[in-house]
Amino acid sequence: MAVVRTGLRGAPLIVFATTLALAGLALGGCSKRGGPVPYDVQNFGAPDGPTAADLVQAYRIGPQDVLGVTVFRVPTLSGDLEVDAGGNVTMPLLGTVPVQGKTNTEVAADLTAKLGAKYLQSPEVQVVVKSSPSQRITLDGAVTKAGVFSISGQTTLMRAIALAEGPTEDANLRRVVVFRTIKGQRNAAAFDLQDIRRGLNPDPVIYGNDIIIVDGSKWRSTFRDVMQTIPLVALFRPF
Repeated sequence: MAVVRTGLRGAPLIVFATTLALAGLALGGCSKRGGPVPYDVQNFGAPDGPTAADLVQAYRIGPQDVLGVTVFRVPTLSGDLEVDAGGNVTMPLLGTVPVQGKTNTEVAADLTAKLGAKYLQSPEVQVVVKSSPSQRITLDGAVTKAGVFSISGQTTLMRAIALAEGPTEDANLRRVVVFRTIKGQRNAAAFDLQDIRRGLNPDPVIYGNDIIIVDGSKWRSTFRDVMQTIPLVALFRPF
């Protein structure tokens, strides 16, 4: 699975700050259950589907996406390109072009600049995402490698945390919070990863756009500082 680190490759830093603030609302204490987010939620269902505006404005390209590239008045350079496992496409004249983590508008700008530098005078390039089997989830908190990860097909909480190379030594596995938008509202549910590992509770399904926060003593001081500058308490109700 590919990873786009939060705050890198054009991702807005406010996304990372918002994630920290959300975690600050949900987590507290150490190596135990607790906090305002409920456990054992029975109706924590599938999230809202992305809107057309979301796909156009915010979607960031990942492996296995198919891009429709149109170079106006140059049909030999136009066509469908599949993003490989390394996050690149191969295009005539240009060869390998990195596209992972970029929007379709950013990729179009890159191709325009590359073609205009050597091959075409004032090229016009359009890029659209024609299909995307991959989705994105955010993992943060007490995990080895926090970031935004691509998932394909059904993924569970344990598999998702494994994408971030597992929890850190100070992680509180009994308090893992998943944020999800359902019916236009931000919802949250807490999970006990220790009980899931022991088979005492089911391993919940994780969907694209979920935000997963793993509690941890060292990490908690970071989002506490962020909470002092970004008060988002009133923006994410109900939990």
